[in-house]
Amino acid sequence: MPRSRDLLAAFLVVTAANLLANATDSEVAFRVTKPLLMPLLAAYLWRACVERGARPDRLVLAALAFATAGDVALMIGGTGWFLAGMACFLGTHLCYIAAFTRYRADLALRRPPLVAVPLGYAVLTVVALWWMWTGLTDAGLALPVAGYALALAAMASTAAAQGWRVGLGAALFLGSDLLIAAGVAGVAEPPGAPVLIMASYAAGQALIVTGWAGRASTPPGAPVTPATAPAAP
Repeated sequence: MPRSRDLLAAFLVVTAANLLANATDSEVAFRVTKPLLMPLLAAYLWRACVERGARPDRLVLAALAFATAGDVALMIGGTGWFLAGMACFLGTHLCYIAAFTRYRADLALRRPPLVAVPLGYAVLTVVALWWMWTGLTDAGLALPVAGYALALAAMASTAAAQGWRVGLGAALFLGSDLLIAAGVAGVAEPPGAPVLIMASYAAGQALIVTGWAGRASTPPGAPVTPATAPAAP
């Protein structure tokens, strides 16, 4: 069985190949590499937990499984598959929320300074939806995206209570989805948007998973503050 560091290195290599495929419009390489990203992170998480003598978190593994299905659905194209992909990623966020809440994220977010995090994400969500609403309505996606955005903001908020690495990863994940929604709504598409979307998504998921693996031996109910969060993968 490969070591966890070897699996993480494999994830980084496949990520680099995927970003290169996006940058060069290599459709075959893109379709080969994208479905491998989340399974490699799942394998890393499993192995990292075993190396620490801990059981892999089934909720986080389920989140990565939903993300794999979402990645595949979004590669197919069309509104129906876009909605299917969004539903899969909704499953990802709900699994993450459940995992983070087990470690008392809800209590940590009621105290300063973390109490500002959900408020900030709420404001960001409202502003982003207001900005994109007309375009999303024209695409017939306003209500589904609004519901998804609420779950995304909740995931990012609860992640902030799990240490700086998990919190930063969730913020990057949110940024990636914001870029996708802005493109769908037709309000903004920065140069190199596909590369930016995949880079922030892959980095975000990697930070969430490596941060979570770093606290594999911590029992549920023991919150981790940003200052004390483990930093080693």
